[in-house]
Amino acid sequence: MSRGILSSSDWRRPGVRRTARSVHVVLLGLLFLVGMGPMLWLAKAAVTPTQDTLRAPLALWPNGIDWANLSTAWSRVEIDKYFLNTVVLAAGSWFVQLLVATTAGYALSVLRPRYGKALTGIVLATLFVPSVVLLVPLYLTIVNPPLLKASLINTFWAVWLPAGANAFNILIVQRFFDNLPREVFEAARVDGAGPYRMFWSVVLPMSRPIVGVVSVFAIIAAWKDFLWPLLVLPDPDLQPLSVRLPALQRYVELDVFLAALAISTVLPVALFLIFQRLFLKSNALGGAVKG
Repeated sequence: MSRGILSSSDWRRPGVRRTARSVHVVLLGLLFLVGMGPMLWLAKAAVTPTQDTLRAPLALWPNGIDWANLSTAWSRVEIDKYFLNTVVLAAGSWFVQLLVATTAGYALSVLRPRYGKALTGIVLATLFVPSVVLLVPLYLTIVNPPLLKASLINTFWAVWLPAGANAFNILIVQRFFDNLPREVFEAARVDGAGPYRMFWSVVLPMSRPIVGVVSVFAIIAAWKDFLWPLLVLPDPDLQPLSVRLPALQRYVELDVFLAALAISTVLPVALFLIFQRLFLKSNALGGAVKG
């Protein structure tokens, strides 16, 4: 029997049951308001004239809906160009992070090198280093990268390559791999599968939940990143939405700017809705947090 504040005998009382359910409904409504309220207001303001937003920000279209805000934001603010830049940056960051996280987690968890525990400790220690401390040395590395004679400034590689150094992704993938059945690996070795074949044909097909979780984390982090793209992509034609929209705010009307913000949030929200089962199902992250 599950335990809680109310006992089973209390739940049998109609008054207690109605009060408890009313409290649950109120708490759920407050949670929805706090979590979804800002996004719903942004969606409303994106198709609301500026004067209506300023005079009655919480009113539902007192003077009608202005759908032209979306088309104006798409063409005048050049959302299409910056949206494409953001997609390219997010896709490259996703690929690099997924490649590094899965291969590093596979090496530390499945291959288990002699100094695997020391390497895991070093990766874990990097989580305690503030990112702002690494900002200057990382920028100098991008300006003058080792083994390359050309600077990576104003190239997408300046965003893609540093994104792979994500210790959190490596550790959660490693913990997930630690809980995969070892019998499968032994059977694959007996059948003659080498390290590369076992990684591609055995480990990855069993790791779809954690791959999906890391993918969502990587794309959302790259989508909202502001400081690093601002530093390494000074050319406005290469900058993503997170950098260009604040710079363009002073040159456009409020309703158009809010419409541009609403457009920029479509993809992250869609990704979360698509992959929400990976966050809500216990077996999706069970291997990553167990142990």
